[in-house]
Amino acid sequence: MKQFALLLALICFGAAALKLCTSRMTSNFAQEKAPTEGGTDKLSPEEAKRRLEEDDAILLLDVRTQEEYDGGHIPGAVCLPNEEIKAEMPVAFDQGAEIIVYCRSGRRSAQAAEKLRRMGYTNVWDLGGILDWPYETTTD
Repeated sequence: MKQFALLLALICFGAAALKLCTSRMTSNFAQEKAPTEGGTDKLSPEEAKRRLEEDDAILLLDVRTQEEYDGGHIPGAVCLPNEEIKAEMPVAFDQGAEIIVYCRSGRRSAQAAEKLRRMGYTNVWDLGGILDWPYETTTD
């Protein structure tokens, strides 16, 4: 079972890396307004939806468990559980890539955003929880 969970995590990680490698690495909006120095900024669902529609290079990370992700997630999101985000993780993400993170209620997304920021990512946004997402979700 652990091997299966690890395989699923690696597939999610690979999908996230592939998305970043095949798209633009920074967005025009990210250059206009970056997260505040020393922290991460929160995004409203409305702002996140607008930005995701305008820039397909944004990496949308669902930091819930694989099981939660499989139960329903925001379209285009990649599953990378908060517990698997570690400093020694071999991340292929560009450090300047725009990343939006979310979880179920907002606690894990805040933790994940902070971890990513400490790892050197400079353009991390916290959407909070999918519970507040009034738009479409998918199980695909």
